[in-house]
Amino acid sequence: MGDQVRLRDVEPADLEEFFTQEHDPEAVRRSKFPPREREAFMTHWETRVLGDPTVLVQAVTVDGELAGNVVAWWDEGRRFIGYWLGRRYWGRGVGTRALALFLEREKARPLYADPFAGNTGSVRLLEKHGFWRTETVRYGEHEHVVLVLDNDPA
Repeated sequence: MGDQVRLRDVEPADLEEFFTQEHDPEAVRRSKFPPREREAFMTHWETRVLGDPTVLVQAVTVDGELAGNVVAWWDEGRRFIGYWLGRRYWGRGVGTRALALFLEREKARPLYADPFAGNTGSVRLLEKHGFWRTETVRYGEHEHVVLVLDNDPA
């Protein structure tokens, strides 16, 4: 892979690109995550992500260009991880490298993820990093796989 993947702190200017990525029709189809309207998106990011000291969020860059983000947060006593990459970065190993870098920084275990069951690329990415399937859950009409990483960080 010739792409140099790095993580950095999220900057306020990154939110516009994250908003655009969240509204990509193919990303919405694969994730089954309904995109937020602009004001709700910006408020969520400014208060619940960037404004919460318990959240670890990193921007993903490829050769210096903003590619997406990886984030870990607490929900009902469990630490979750999520990520979003722009479509032009799919299938290039960017997610694999970004998640490996993030897991070096995020030390909490167990760490949970719950991608849409039909998003096989996302499920495979998590399994490649040692997450294993624990159950399935439904969010509305969509089935999601709950995966957990419960080993000590490498």
